[in-house]
Amino acid sequence: MYIGSASGFRLERESEYGTPEQNEAVREIVDAVRREGDEALLRYTERLDKVKLRPEQLKVTPEEIAAAYDRVEPEFLTALRQAAANITAFHEKQKRSSWMDVSPDGTMLGMVLRPLKRVGLYVPGGKAAYPSSVLMNVLPAKVAGVPEIALVTPPATGGREGIDPYILVAAAEAGVTEMYRVGGAQAIAALAYGTASIPAVDKICGPGNIYVALAKRAVFGAVDIDSIAGPSEIVVLADDSADPRFVAADMLSQAEHDEMASAVLVTPSERLAAAVAAELDRQVATLPRRDIAEASLAQYGAILTVADLAEGVAVVNKLAPEHLEVITEDPQALLGGIENAGAIFLGPYSSEPVGDYFAGPNHILPTNGTARFSSPLNVDDFVKKSSLIRYSREALLRDAAGIAALARHEGLEAHARAVEIRLEGGEAK
Repeated sequence: MYIGSASGFRLERESEYGTPEQNEAVREIVDAVRREGDEALLRYTERLDKVKLRPEQLKVTPEEIAAAYDRVEPEFLTALRQAAANITAFHEKQKRSSWMDVSPDGTMLGMVLRPLKRVGLYVPGGKAAYPSSVLMNVLPAKVAGVPEIALVTPPATGGREGIDPYILVAAAEAGVTEMYRVGGAQAIAALAYGTASIPAVDKICGPGNIYVALAKRAVFGAVDIDSIAGPSEIVVLADDSADPRFVAADMLSQAEHDEMASAVLVTPSERLAAAVAAELDRQVATLPRRDIAEASLAQYGAILTVADLAEGVAVVNKLAPEHLEVITEDPQALLGGIENAGAIFLGPYSSEPVGDYFAGPNHILPTNGTARFSSPLNVDDFVKKSSLIRYSREALLRDAAGIAALARHEGLEAHARAVEIRLEGGEAK
């Protein structure tokens, strides 16, 4: 872990582009599924997931979904439903409507908003299952009005055959009725190009391993994708008013994700810096995922000291973190200066997991410094927009000379004539 002045720190984590061998493997899988459909899909499922399926077994049945409810605790279901209600309510506020503006001369300009017709959601099934991510991906799409959502997930979760029941229940609660037991690059290819069993989608969302990430990059253009997510990260901006126990606990909440996760404290307080360092050592010792958290802190953790909170805000904007906690005497006063952060948590009781699971804002956030130009997953990600233009003859008469002049300047004579021909010989028939 780096401990010292912020001026001497640089967080460098390379974007994951994969090895040449991984890229070649993904290209082979995607091309095969595109050409062969279900045959390739089932072949790679047997080879990579060690599960042999027939085409009719790809789709999860209503009976399986119903049985999954018997395998989850009532308190989990209660919490899941409350979280879903909070997430839905938050995203409802993001909805926008089509609009039209009519001028006295008869010109009508506007924007028509329509939901995407069909979206695919990838749910990983490797080391762990994340029902909360199912809600965060599905519910904004449902609020946007997407009528068809197809979920794909590996036929084995955590190395055990069968889909995690918590994933099935979360998907059902979110309103997904179309689920398939297929994962990896082959699942991404199936969503992008379609097979006899899995119709193609317009957009693919959801995280996955390096093969899934490379496959999403490979099919982008044939379909839209949400993003290529990097490792999780948190920055805590804190002063002497912060409780070092809270700060350390929140840093570890990200460090335990994986070895490449980053947890950073930015503070003008030498006293707090020392106290948090001690707390990290104390708290990490009892974590079930201690090895992962310790590796994360060692490689990408930092405690950065700054001259004052103004310099701290500048450091935050440079790091552009996925998660930012502001635990200062007056966190609201710093909000106006914070330009780059995926999600901002204000005050000592707004711990990052509150946003991860329950409060309502989306936890699918820009990583690796991309908060400089990217936003959390939201309703607009599932909406497409069409511009609307209706000109009257009166308006065209007024603007024709300018339009033609611009067209001819660019050497596009047919463009100019397409306007001028409408002004010859009176009204259009």
